[in-house]
Amino acid sequence: MNKWNQKRKVMRRYDVTARMYDERYAEEQAAKYRAALKHLEMNGNVLDVGCGTGLFFSYIAAEAKTLVGVDISRRLLLQAKEHTRAFRNVHLVQADADHLPFRDVCFDAVFAFTVLQNMPNPLKTLTEIERNAKRSAPIVVTGLKKVFSLEAFQALLQKAGLRVVHIEDADVLKCHVAVTIRN
Repeated sequence: MNKWNQKRKVMRRYDVTARMYDERYAEEQAAKYRAALKHLEMNGNVLDVGCGTGLFFSYIAAEAKTLVGVDISRRLLLQAKEHTRAFRNVHLVQADADHLPFRDVCFDAVFAFTVLQNMPNPLKTLTEIERNAKRSAPIVVTGLKKVFSLEAFQALLQKAGLRVVHIEDADVLKCHVAVTIRN
């Protein structure tokens, strides 16, 4: 399957499940958010790649100057719009994680929860995410454990030029949660 067909398949899957996403995944996602945020202090401009329904917004919007949520699924973004009503600093953009429509090095923190396993070339996705982060910005990414072993996930991060500051790998998490910065 070519990369665009794979991305369309993922987009359709999330479009179909958008209305039930929060009910199905809120608890699991919250565990990832807490694992990442306990190692960070936030401020400035924040990018949430693969923002889905915007569950993460309530965890970070109060700390951010501006929060931009990006997702390829239109229906997930429609659900996310509901989560933005409580915040004046949250903006939504429909875009592909491999082709983010922002200038280089403009975000003070970048998050990509539950994204890499859906991408045809995770290294390319990480490179694009890194392009958008300022030099000392934390970049938080997750790797689904049933797709990435811890060793493979760490090797991917290193190959992308990211230095791991912390990896949360507790048994209760379905993903490895990595806090990284650019090398």
